[in-house]
Amino acid sequence: MADGAERQQTRRRGAALEEAILRAAVEELTASGYAGLTMDKVAARAGTNKNALYRRWPHRLALGIAAYRRLATAVQPPDTGSLRGDVLALLHGANRHWSSPLGAILRELMAAAGGATELLAQLQDQSADATAAPWLTVLGRAVARGEAAPEALHPRVATVAVVLLRNEFVVRGVPSVPDEVLVEIVDEVYLPLVRGRGGPVRPV
Repeated sequence: MADGAERQQTRRRGAALEEAILRAAVEELTASGYAGLTMDKVAARAGTNKNALYRRWPHRLALGIAAYRRLATAVQPPDTGSLRGDVLALLHGANRHWSSPLGAILRELMAAAGGATELLAQLQDQSADATAAPWLTVLGRAVARGEAAPEALHPRVATVAVVLLRNEFVVRGVPSVPDEVLVEIVDEVYLPLVRGRGGPVRPV
């Protein structure tokens, strides 16, 4: 077995080896969470040595973030016909994700990253543009329907609701956010914000 692993190591280089390491890291992360992820386990599963890992990722957290980014998928924007319906649908989807085993891994990684802004940016980036994309899409439709002010079409404004939801998990440490809190975020914060920028818009 060891000889086979050594032969496999000599064959793989560059992108092929990196792909094998990332695949092994994803499998370890899925099986054991971030707490159970070690460079030794990933190296053994990938059939390589730890030096190959450290040449690409300086520490366990960097590798964990890279593996999580492989697991995360892009969000498709809903189209319910109203801004309120779309925002609630996006929040419900985000709530399910953060409450899931994959969301638990994300929370572990964010806690481990602490105040390291560069690592946090990598985590929250799918990229940041991709994170904002579904929110800008539903908000753009709302602007076209007259439900929101054109001035609201800004990534920071568009993503306010999901940032508030994320805070419920990260700051408050809740396992899942109740539906009434999602409704409160939408009705008390998000809709007044996007409708109020730039003056009155058509009520819905």
